[in-house]
Amino acid sequence: MRKRRDPIKDTAREVRLFRARSLMAALFVLLMAGGLGARLFYLQVVQHDVFATRSENNRVRVEPLPPTRGLIYDRQGKPLAQNRPTFNLTIVRERVGDIDATLERLVDILELDETQVETFRKRSRQRQRPYQPALLMSDLSERQIARLAVNRYRLPGIEVEAQWLRHYPNPKIMSHVLGYVGRINEEELASLDSGNYAGTHYIGKTGIEKEYEQALHGQAGLRKVETNARGRVLRELARTPPEPGKDVTLTIDTRLQKLAYKLLGDHRGSIVAIQPQTGDILAMVSAPGFDSNKFVTGISYEDYRALRQNPDLPLFNRAARGQYPIGSTIKPFEALAALQNEVVTPQEIIYDPGYYKLPNGTRRYRNWLRWGHGRVDMERALAVSNNTYFYTMAHRLGIDAFSDFMHKFGFGEVTSLDVQGALPGVVPSREWKRKKYGQVWYPGETLSAGIGQGYWMVTPLQLATAVATLANRGHWVRPHLAKRVGKKEIEPPFANTKPDIELAKDRWWDIVFSGMRKVVSGQEGTARHIGVGLKYKMAGKSGTAQVFSLDKNEEYNADELRERLRDHALFIAFAPIDDPQIAIAVIVENAGGGSSHAAGLARALADEWILSDDENTHQGEKLIEEGVEVEGT
Repeated sequence: MRKRRDPIKDTAREVRLFRARSLMAALFVLLMAGGLGARLFYLQVVQHDVFATRSENNRVRVEPLPPTRGLIYDRQGKPLAQNRPTFNLTIVRERVGDIDATLERLVDILELDETQVETFRKRSRQRQRPYQPALLMSDLSERQIARLAVNRYRLPGIEVEAQWLRHYPNPKIMSHVLGYVGRINEEELASLDSGNYAGTHYIGKTGIEKEYEQALHGQAGLRKVETNARGRVLRELARTPPEPGKDVTLTIDTRLQKLAYKLLGDHRGSIVAIQPQTGDILAMVSAPGFDSNKFVTGISYEDYRALRQNPDLPLFNRAARGQYPIGSTIKPFEALAALQNEVVTPQEIIYDPGYYKLPNGTRRYRNWLRWGHGRVDMERALAVSNNTYFYTMAHRLGIDAFSDFMHKFGFGEVTSLDVQGALPGVVPSREWKRKKYGQVWYPGETLSAGIGQGYWMVTPLQLATAVATLANRGHWVRPHLAKRVGKKEIEPPFANTKPDIELAKDRWWDIVFSGMRKVVSGQEGTARHIGVGLKYKMAGKSGTAQVFSLDKNEEYNADELRERLRDHALFIAFAPIDDPQIAIAVIVENAGGGSSHAAGLARALADEWILSDDENTHQGEKLIEEGVEVEGT
């Protein structure tokens, strides 16, 4: 039988295999096409808005438009804080590839010295909100701007912004009133409104700049711009303009402020002048001052260290925060307290042998005039600043009644409306000492309080406020620095916070005023030398505040003491008596007697405010140089 041979090629099997593979391939292609179609549908239809927005953001950018900061003027409309155009260097970290390399290029391009480089790098590391420009450098020079423009293609995320920069025309004279603006730090950044402060690099740090920050700053805007691949702006698509900050008009009179600063000269101290009827602060000087412009762009480490280490403390606002013993300037207020509490009559005569002794006591509390003034009533006691009389008044009153009455004039409290950082001072009492020191009150401490020594502490602003209330015969008007914010006036009735002081007999004001007038114009007045040629009626009171206490047998000798251990000179005044237009408090540190070293300053300031320019002979300034020194407390 013939054997059957297998075929070399099985065509049918190959066909079946091909059809199976083709079907699998077709199914795979269909599956992939379906998946691709589904993905395209998801991207093009379902996620259309999301990806359209992302695409648009690659081309369109929203940028903040910081508002122009409001200006600050004095009561006459003279500019105290201005804005000048400048160029700032900023960085958006999210748009920078290699930050370290970019900073190295910037250091080379800007030609920075070692000190600037350290500050530059520190600012580059400061925390900032995402996609918000961080300020690297302010006030670029024309050369730096030109070099940055040439190298811009090498600096992605780096921009040069044209902005307004704060400038103070009278930096030292106004430094403590206005304060200054400075760069926003990380702590401030965390608490600020991110939308309103987007693109803003500066904020008020102290003074009026801080107190009225919200009004001065304004409201930020924004703009939508089209950019190219390198991030450069091609055109503006839309804009919401920023709302500029409101201008603030102060009660300060620049002319008076400059004179007060000039009168203090090289002395440390403060002068505050208030208009009694309105509460307007006409002058508020703390000397020495400092250059506030240096803080705007960032003060150097060396300059700041010099200010901090300066023993004269130029950064310290003596007017609002300096706390001094009130000295004999307390005596007019104490006289009113004694009359109101009926422990004395204006006509009562007290004999002064040169000292006072407590009943059953042996210690002698001496008058400043060792041999005494003899027979004194209230008016004469004020005129000659007799300590024995006011030791007697203090003992009769007792410290608690005395303290309560002094609070009526604002002592021991912050009564100003808008003086940033003001301190309350100290009005001592039994309860105060018990809480402060855990000790009882001693009768001798009441006597010390009666001449403004011991625990008493007042600020120059407090003292001027009390004098203004005294000049108003007890009518309270809260002192303030802002006269107008935008178009809104600061009205005195809005500022009242304390009740008026009402005495049992209105003529008691006249008794005290008469005694204070004799201080300046009486034959025995401690400050009678400033009454020479006076063309109006002035009420005044000198004071001398001890820096340290003397033992009972010690005598004060200024020539044997270091300058900073000498007494502070104080003087309070208001004028004219019948129609008060100005109330003044002067404190000159370590200058000695208030009558000889502070009274002339008050007279010069009152002359400048009350008398017209053609009448003003600046008699007070002459008395500072030529006046007779009259000892007193």
